[in-house]
Amino acid sequence: MNKIVNQHSDTHRIFGLDLMRATAILMVVIGHCVWIVPERDSFIHQLLVLSGFFGVEIFFVLSGFLIGKILYQLYLNSDFSLSTVFYFLKRRWFRTLPNYFLVLVLNLLIATIVGYAALSWWQYFFFWQNLHTTMLPFFPESWSLSVEEFAYLTLPFFLLISGSFIKPENKPLFFLGSVLVLIVIFFCAKIGYHNTTHNTTLTQWNLSLKAVVIYRLDSIFIGVLCSWLYYQFELLWKKYQVLAMGIGTLLFFFQFFVIGYLGWGIETHPWLWNVIYLPLLSVAVACFLPFLSEWKSRHLFYEKPIVWLSKISYSMYLLHYSIILLLMKQYLSYDAQNVFQVGVFILGYFAMTLVLSHLLYRFYELPLMNLRDKN
Repeated sequence: MNKIVNQHSDTHRIFGLDLMRATAILMVVIGHCVWIVPERDSFIHQLLVLSGFFGVEIFFVLSGFLIGKILYQLYLNSDFSLSTVFYFLKRRWFRTLPNYFLVLVLNLLIATIVGYAALSWWQYFFFWQNLHTTMLPFFPESWSLSVEEFAYLTLPFFLLISGSFIKPENKPLFFLGSVLVLIVIFFCAKIGYHNTTHNTTLTQWNLSLKAVVIYRLDSIFIGVLCSWLYYQFELLWKKYQVLAMGIGTLLFFFQFFVIGYLGWGIETHPWLWNVIYLPLLSVAVACFLPFLSEWKSRHLFYEKPIVWLSKISYSMYLLHYSIILLLMKQYLSYDAQNVFQVGVFILGYFAMTLVLSHLLYRFYELPLMNLRDKN
């Protein structure tokens, strides 16, 4: 079996995708400042909420694009047996599980010491905490990791099982068909949600649709679809990158401004929000991939900090909220009406997030990935 190129080697990094990842993690970390800034600042409050929401959506599409590139190469260049699937999963799990389980255990210890509720904590070890129902408040940011992990399982096993019944003569076309079928299945899950759930508030939408695995896997697979386009239509991918980015910009403008201007809220247009809104946002993010995946410039003065943020982004995502921000809120007091004190608190939050994330990456995550690449 061909070895997968080490995506963490600096010689193989793509700056545009590093920029995408760094932007996403900064948006998520900034978004959680919503718990620091007084809610009376309604405009700032809404911007923070949108920032965190959008950051996670970028992660979904980018993750689908990257794992799609890996899986597609494996699918084309091997007989794609069970051993191929386990090879793929072993590499993904080396990348994601050690950090996740370490931070999960830390969260359980903190919950025990501080007195947070950690009901059904065992489900978090299997990523079942939000598989088909609203997740409990414990370790809330882990909802997106469940979506990622089930995507890692769903696509390769779907390819393997369906390929055992339908022997593909055209493997690229079969891969495309499989991805499209999965997108349709999980898009239809949202239709099922809409037809069976009376949802008229964004709070319920956020908890029972946006953050539930079976309604979100299509976002990952839209990124995978982009990886297929990247390989099969390389010339068109490069030729129309600016046009695609323009379309993505228009879609963002529609979703974040036009819908609000027209007053198409979830109360009056539940179909739009329950079924269309999230897939359309994934398509909007995907439109930026042709441009960013071709941005390979080197030696830019701002490149090093962006690449560094990209490298530590997974550690940042795991640590910034339940470990850092909630503990700061628990033990450090500040006057929420005092702009200076709020600013100092936010600076401390960012500083601790960056320092601890770098340490976790440098002394735990990176050694494990190096061990993975030796095998």
